[in-house]
Amino acid sequence: MKALKLSVLLCLLFSSCVYADENNTSLDGYISDLKQKQFSYDYEKNEAESSKLRDSWIAPLRLNYSYSRSKPFDQEQTNQNAAIKMDQPIFQFGGIFYGIKFASASRRYSDYSTDVAKRKMIKETISILMQIKQTALRVKAQELQIKNSEINLAQKKEQYLSGQLDSGFLDNAIIQRNIVIQSLYDLQTNKEKLITQFATLSDLEYSNVSIPNLELINAEEFIKHNIVLKRNSAEVERNRYAKNTTIAKYLPQVSLTAGYNWSKSEGQEFFAGGNLIDSSNENDYYDYGFRASMPLDLNTFRDIESAKVDYLKSKVVQKDKQRELESLFKQVMHNIEKYDKKISLSDENKEIYSKLLDDTKKLFAAGYKTQYDVDTLQNSLEIQNLDSQVFEIDKQLELLTLYEMYVNN
Repeated sequence: MKALKLSVLLCLLFSSCVYADENNTSLDGYISDLKQKQFSYDYEKNEAESSKLRDSWIAPLRLNYSYSRSKPFDQEQTNQNAAIKMDQPIFQFGGIFYGIKFASASRRYSDYSTDVAKRKMIKETISILMQIKQTALRVKAQELQIKNSEINLAQKKEQYLSGQLDSGFLDNAIIQRNIVIQSLYDLQTNKEKLITQFATLSDLEYSNVSIPNLELINAEEFIKHNIVLKRNSAEVERNRYAKNTTIAKYLPQVSLTAGYNWSKSEGQEFFAGGNLIDSSNENDYYDYGFRASMPLDLNTFRDIESAKVDYLKSKVVQKDKQRELESLFKQVMHNIEKYDKKISLSDENKEIYSKLLDDTKKLFAAGYKTQYDVDTLQNSLEIQNLDSQVFEIDKQLELLTLYEMYVNN
């Protein structure tokens, strides 16, 4: 029957992966407000950079104005000039279109990169919280181990004093007690370190917050909603448009040119033939037309080839990353299978200890066993309960490794 249950469990396990009871947004609450604010600014910057890149094909209007004063003769002269110039590309063999597409793909890539960084921090925060809870359980188990070692030491003292054991057994019992106490100190120190780390990442009080319950979905969903793969896909798309944009910038370009000019001069007086002539004037005019150009660059084909290589490499990286994530999924499933076996073993041990405890209590009531025997078995039973809880958190930590990359909005 147990073998059948285990086989059913494994079948379910290998057809599934990770899903959280809470939605993806709620997990953001595990990191501090200041951390979230930083990521919020990252998203805002991504949007600003994308908009700037999208509109980079629109040439700026050039405004010029000059003013000068001079006095070469008795009369002071002034000159003013103003102009508005436009030189706007209107055709570039798809370069403008691909440039806009490149900006959009760059925005997606930047947002996914920010998602990955944010998810990594969320995973780190929750992982530390899980380890704190796990260490707290281990501290309780270690305290029970200390109680058992003290019971063992008390028994050895009685047996030594009654002449049933030599001093070597008593000495070993003392050493074992010291070892388990020192292990407790190490666990307590590690817990304090984890608490400090958690405080730097989260505003929450670790003792008042519970860990999320990560459940299972299939591997196909894990790959489909994987933000790392989505980021890589956006990178492939970005590099494809970058390649097309690079090619287009070496092709002929047509630009629309237009301008408006204004000038005004005053005090332009001079004598000619005994008469005072004033040449001051004010005029304005416009001009428009078009301009065709094409760069001839020695590095044209090298630049295009480099862009093509970036595009081809990003496609290979994407396929390689998917294979890597599929392997990671299988490894996590294998690790979870191992922890399920440990949990099953703890459950079997609990049954054994529970039966022994019941029998020992009856023998104690009949005078055949001591209180030491009852307490030792009671502590051992509780240790197995704590071990099962520790292994359950180990499973959650394994699932968290996958959930770091899984976002199903």
